[in-house]
Amino acid sequence: MTDAAQLIEQFVAESLRVKSQFFQANRDRIVQVAQSIALGLRNGRKVLFFGNGGSAADAQHLAAELVGRFGPDRSALPGISLSTDTSILTALGNDYGYEKIFSRQIEALGCAGDIAIGISTSGNSPNVIAAAGLARSKGLFTVGFTGETGGKLKDHVEVLFSVPSRQIPRIQETHLLLGHIICDLIDRELFPKIYSSD
Repeated sequence: MTDAAQLIEQFVAESLRVKSQFFQANRDRIVQVAQSIALGLRNGRKVLFFGNGGSAADAQHLAAELVGRFGPDRSALPGISLSTDTSILTALGNDYGYEKIFSRQIEALGCAGDIAIGISTSGNSPNVIAAAGLARSKGLFTVGFTGETGGKLKDHVEVLFSVPSRQIPRIQETHLLLGHIICDLIDRELFPKIYSSD
């Protein structure tokens, strides 16, 4: 076996190990969070996602799964990524500082009963922490996706999902699968008829 092939096997094995450990430990909490989000959506609330870099891409991806569709066709759901509007991001970064690019949007868009999902592999991104703290103080249901330690974000959210790894790629891979599972569970909760043939 070539060195490259061995490296691929190592990457896959480590990714599977991390995912398996994480989902075994968090299965019940994932179901509870998905049910809470579904209840909020049923009551006319929305989901706000935010993060930096790869986590910004995850935020955008998961918002798209709600607004578009995750599986079978169904009504659109209100999901918003706070990482996508370059005019807002650059205006806020310029006028208020990068730390406030998400919290200012939470101030403008977040309402009690909405859901705020902050994504940070380290759990220490100041702008994610600031937004989560403000969201919680406004009565939003706050969820954090982080890496192993949870960082400072763990003190600013109601529910923390910390992936048991310090490797950013493994954390991000698990975050995306977590997001996909939550989207699927939300769909099944809100649109049971389209899954009745499963």
